[in-house]
Amino acid sequence: MPPLTDAALRALQPAGKLPATLQRKLGVRGPQRTPTKERITIRLSHDVVEQFRATGDGWQTRIDTALQEWLNARGHPPT
Repeated sequence: MPPLTDAALRALQPAGKLPATLQRKLGVRGPQRTPTKERITIRLSHDVVEQFRATGDGWQTRIDTALQEWLNARGHPPT
């Protein structure tokens, strides 16, 4: 790839200023309204992960929902 010229550098835009359709395609997220989740590392059984992944996009959110339901069923509502 050739080096960028000064004119090309000036023409660059932050991803947040791109059209909304292109932002979605690139996976650019807007600012979070309220941070509600915490990034962690967790080890799960291969079959559990594969079955949730097979449900398509949003599979990690569905794992979160399943864990919330498990807690609620045991009398531990969200704080």
